[in-house]
Amino acid sequence: MARFSAADALSTVLQYPIVPVFYHADVVYAKRIVQACYAGGLRVFEFTNRGGNAFDVFSELQSFVAEQCPDMLLGIGTIYKAEDAERFIAAGADFVVQPVATAEVATVCKQHNIPWMPGTMTPTEIYNATQLGAAVVKIFPGNMVGPSYIKALRGPMPDVTLMVTGGVEPTNESLADWFGAGVNAVGMGSQLFKNADDTEALSASIAKLLQFVNTLKK
Repeated sequence: MARFSAADALSTVLQYPIVPVFYHADVVYAKRIVQACYAGGLRVFEFTNRGGNAFDVFSELQSFVAEQCPDMLLGIGTIYKAEDAERFIAAGADFVVQPVATAEVATVCKQHNIPWMPGTMTPTEIYNATQLGAAVVKIFPGNMVGPSYIKALRGPMPDVTLMVTGGVEPTNESLADWFGAGVNAVGMGSQLFKNADDTEALSASIAKLLQFVNTLKK
């Protein structure tokens, strides 16, 4: 069971709009990364279903987050099938992210009142995702379209909650470009974790990025 209502989860994503996208097979290392992100001020974390033991690591992370990072959302990404969505939701996923948009996963999330964040690219895909109940529509991969694409989308689609993943760099310039174009949140993976072994530096870097994003939202 998720620890937050769908409305509270969405509110948290909008308030803390940098979402780490991360996978590691070592649960001890994964806990260190989650803790560093939390210490830096982030309150949303996407763990991806990209390894054979992803479910076991996620299950341990969920217990860790509930105890050590109580106001952090821990979601699961890289979900394709309804049965996988069911399994991770049962393990405590607070939201579900897809690289694509499938009706079967949308249905599972709706049944459990869990925010569904599908991956899309075209205006038709974005519209269809909203019709299926997407809480946040993910533009992926963002590096293939760039901020100018988001700005163009905002003409006919001013009210869709958009998150871009792929092509977002942990710099003020990159964040200014994407948020200035109209995204509501960004997902960052390997770029964010280049020097992740130094968790204190990672926390400090995240804190600065989050502070900068807050200035963009004013």
